[in-house]
Amino acid sequence: MTATHGAPSPLPDAALTARAQEVAADIVADILDLVRHETSSYDLPALAAGLDRLRETAVARLGPPDHEHRHPGGTYGDTLTLTYAGTGGAGGHIALVGHYDTVWPTGTLARWEPPEPNGQEGRTRLSGPGIFDMKTGLAQGIWALRLARESGAPVPTVTFVFNGDEEIGSLASRPVIEETARKADATLVLEPTAHGAVKTARKGTGIFRVTATGVESHAGLAPQDGASAILALSEFVIAAAAVAAPERGTTVNTGVVSGGSAVNVVAGSATAGIDIRVAGAAEQARVDAEFDAIEVTDPRVRIEVDHDWNRPPMTLGAASAPLLDLAREAARAQGREELPTAAVGGASDANFVAALGLPVLCGMGAVGDGAHARGEYILPDTVPAQTALVAGMLLRLTRPPRS
Repeated sequence: MTATHGAPSPLPDAALTARAQEVAADIVADILDLVRHETSSYDLPALAAGLDRLRETAVARLGPPDHEHRHPGGTYGDTLTLTYAGTGGAGGHIALVGHYDTVWPTGTLARWEPPEPNGQEGRTRLSGPGIFDMKTGLAQGIWALRLARESGAPVPTVTFVFNGDEEIGSLASRPVIEETARKADATLVLEPTAHGAVKTARKGTGIFRVTATGVESHAGLAPQDGASAILALSEFVIAAAAVAAPERGTTVNTGVVSGGSAVNVVAGSATAGIDIRVAGAAEQARVDAEFDAIEVTDPRVRIEVDHDWNRPPMTLGAASAPLLDLAREAARAQGREELPTAAVGGASDANFVAALGLPVLCGMGAVGDGAHARGEYILPDTVPAQTALVAGMLLRLTRPPRS
């Protein structure tokens, strides 16, 4: 990373913090507006409308971008890149990445029953589908650039990458994210955090599809002629659960099972979807080998395993360590006692960037809890500080312009 650690003159961190407090109500209003526009990963019209609204929010707060491109997602949500040129003669190029899709089906908002507004910590909560993961981070990122530009200090070029398929693997948006990250000096991913901790390590994720093909027969007249795919698949998923090694950070969860055609037919087919999380390449290889070695009792049932490793593990590599230093410097300058870090089981688009050996930090978004859970929430009193932190990072990631 070629960014300069700090500008020649003192950076306006106190002003950033104060300004973030002044506009906190406006930031929260933008957050709630984005939440009201539901964006299920599987609802293309809703995704399109939600992305339109997100673009409108960015333009309203920052003005028209210097360059934009809407990358068609096909059967997935589109990916939008908005580039705002640097100001004050600053060099440098920073990518701010965030997804606008959520795990919640369209219509969830109307049935949402938020928890008590004040949690056990005695702090006000705001709740809604996608508010924590991760529409708050999107709004905070937009406002962070606005605050940085308002400060009068030089600001590097910033490219926002808003993708609509992160929750289902980023299959369409991954090339856009990787291309943007390669062109940038650093990438900040606006994913949420439970306690304001920067996420410096994330597990790799695998989504395995297991298919069992048996022999159908009449369950009453000739059960002996059948070979139950469901029974064999049940054996397999029990054996698969034993592959988990929590002490090494490896988890195995069979989340979806389906099969059979009728209750009076010995099942001829069955499938399972298995989520796997690993902390490193060695565990990934072990899981692959052990899954392939699983056998079921009935030799007439054929088992096929599709190994789909969606995201590689993310660790704090040499390229990203200076970014963490800058984040801690900004946090101290803005009055925080410390900026904690965390290693988490969930994956994000930061995994892709880290795998390229490029500088990246994740968890720069909302503070709250309950990702993918009914009752997910943010702590709105943390919105100004998180917004100012990203703004302070942008000011520290300037470098002299190229000659």
